[in-house]
Amino acid sequence: MRFLRRVRQDVTRGENLEIYSTALLSVTLAVLGALDIASGKVLAAATLATLALLSGGLLGSRRQVSELAAQVRSRMAGEVSAEDFLTHDKPDLIEQVRGAQDIRVVGVTLSRTLRNLVDELQRRAAAGATIKVALIDAATSAPAEAARRSTLSDRPTVFENRLRPSIDLLRELVESPGTDGRIAVRFLPFVPAFGLVLLDPQRPSGCIHVDIYSHSSASGDAVFSVLPDRDGHWYQHFQDEFDRIWAFGRPADASDGFPPAPVAVP
Repeated sequence: MRFLRRVRQDVTRGENLEIYSTALLSVTLAVLGALDIASGKVLAAATLATLALLSGGLLGSRRQVSELAAQVRSRMAGEVSAEDFLTHDKPDLIEQVRGAQDIRVVGVTLSRTLRNLVDELQRRAAAGATIKVALIDAATSAPAEAARRSTLSDRPTVFENRLRPSIDLLRELVESPGTDGRIAVRFLPFVPAFGLVLLDPQRPSGCIHVDIYSHSSASGDAVFSVLPDRDGHWYQHFQDEFDRIWAFGRPADASDGFPPAPVAVP
């Protein structure tokens, strides 16, 4: 029964069809020959057709193995296409945040990121997770610098306007019941070179997403991810980058509209 289930699964997925076809045809020829139903010429022709089908299947399998071996050799030699590791977004971010205990985020205004994550961040903080968020400081020249790097260089106030809803979301997040000072916000006097989302970075199961910011382009940013067991040095590099950026940030306080609270997240 297990064998029949395996056959049914393979046929449903379209896998190993040439093997099953060859086996079925071979059994049919054997039965026809044993019962003397088919003539010798018919059996010979059918046998040749079976061999041709089997040869075609073997050639296809060898081609797949050869292509796979070439891909492995290319990766080992460092010849990896950018398409293999760069994306335009982080499609599974909400699900990843849902299971994280240590969440750290760096960006320019973080308007879309916070809008998408604020509910989940509130739930994670209420469940005991620590959250750190750093974005540019509206009271410095950072918003004007961000505008110069964007497609809106002639409108320096745009990024100040974009910051307002992000700050409102962060205030609401910090004031959420049950968070108990587990959320820290800092403002940066400079525009970070890239965006970061760190999820449990000090755990073996951690992950760091990196956004490569574009210059004067509206085509979208490139995103890649690093893992501790795969990317070793670079994983530690981006973890250290967050720490350095965080150290330069100004803690949010009452002058920014945030409630005074004991610093629970260093």
